[in-house]
This record gives sequence, C-alpha cells and structure tokens, in this order.
Amino acid sequence: MNPDTNSSPTLALTFDVDTEEVWLAEDPRNATRPVLLSQGGYEMRRGLPEVLRLLRSNEVTGTFFVPGRVAERHPDAVRAIADDGHEVACHGYTHRSPADLPLDEETEELTRALAAFDRLGIQVSGYRSPSWELSASSLGILEKAGIRYSSNFMDDVVPYIHPGTRIVELPVHWALDDAAHFWFSNESWSKKISTNSEVEEIWTDELLGIASIGGCCILTLHPQIIGRPGRLRLLERFIARAREVPGLRLATCADIAASTLPSEEGPRS
Repeated sequence: MNPDTNSSPTLALTFDVDTEEVWLAEDPRNATRPVLLSQGGYEMRRGLPEVLRLLRSNEVTGTFFVPGRVAERHPDAVRAIADDGHEVACHGYTHRSPADLPLDEETEELTRALAAFDRLGIQVSGYRSPSWELSASSLGILEKAGIRYSSNFMDDVVPYIHPGTRIVELPVHWALDDAAHFWFSNESWSKKISTNSEVEEIWTDELLGIASIGGCCILTLHPQIIGRPGRLRLLERFIARAREVPGLRLATCADIAASTLPSEEGPRS
C-alpha cells in the first residue's frame, strides 16, 4: 500500500511489559541471577507504575503488549493497566521467538497466552512477537486464533492488510524502539547508552516525517527502560511535541487497526 498523503497521521504509544521474562525465556539459568533479574523487578516496582502515572496525567491511552507468563506472574499489574483504560495485547506466552519454534510449540505459545488473558477477563485483538520475528506459519496461526492485527513488520509506515488474510499490520522500526538506543549489556561493554537528547531528536524527526505523509508512528517502549526517571521526562516532552503536530491523532493499536479494516470488519470479540 502506498502512503496516502490525505490520511490523518496517527501515533500509538506501545509498551512491551517484559519484566523478568525477557531473560528467563532465553536462558532458564538466569533464574539464579537475581541482579540481572532485578532489571525486570524495577519494571514492576517503579517503571510500570510511573509510566501509568505519566499517561494518566497526560490523558493518553496506550497499548501494552504483555507475555502470557507475565500476566500469570503479575496479574494485578495487568489489571491495573486495563483498569486505567489502556489496551492489553499479546506478546507471546514466554519471550521466545516464534521463528525458533516448531509449529506445535508456536501454536501452544499463543494458545497459552490467550488463555492467560481470558482468565483475567481480558480479550486481546493484537499480537507483537517477543522478537519482532515470525515464522512462515505465524500469520495463519494468528488469524485462526482470532487475532486481528500484528505489529511486527518494518516494510511501511502506513497500516495495511496482509494479503490473503484479514490481519492488519501496524509497522514498526528499531529507530522507534527505546531498547535499540538504551539497552546495555555488561557482557561486552561494546555499546554506549544513548543520551536522551539523541533519542528525542531521532523520535521527533521520525514522527514529523511519518506525519508529513499521513502515516502511522508506532513508538515501542519498555517500562523497565523508558521508566527510568530521566527518560520519563523525555517521554513527556515527546507527547507534548506530538500534540503540536497538525491533525495528529493519538490512538491505541486496536483503534488504528479497526479503522484500517473494511467497514464490515471489526475488532476481535
């Protein structure tokens, strides 16, 4: 689909609520590394509550992609997200990449994740892979399960419907992901932590560029990363700047996907 310059630009603030799961899924031995896991602990203790407080004070509704296993471990946190009026979407069950799983395991991951949300009384319509990677079978599995949109591909800045499916794609990019700029590994010490001003410049330029062609800017954030005190100030400035863009609409991913579908389509029910 080509960008439609007559379309209204949109911005979605999305949050991947990975907590400790981002390390546990990749290497179960990390369960014995309490300091490593404490980065996810920060998310529950400080990062997520502060993010929710910021969104509340700025009257912004976001989309929170949550792994099913996180929903099981932290049900009160997921309820708090939903109670604040935010959209809850699926981020797998564990934080394992679907591209690395056989068909039956990939299907089971999604089934278990959706069951975890159902037990909390939360219905989800969207899916973001824990790795922004899918297998050749993923779209079929998602559609069969009733998922209505994906937010994984990087091939456009305008939402589109995957050919042969009813799944809407809300395109993303590493430039609009906080982890790409702020993630730090003490195993190699080969990557510096970006300054807030560097990231703010990148995000603002991307937002303005996407808005100029009527596109959709999907900002991907992680409460354990963006939830640091200084970075929360960055996020608040970015929200204020976004509200200065003529015609820009802040919306959840589900709302954007619903407006992309033909009129006879609607969100997962």
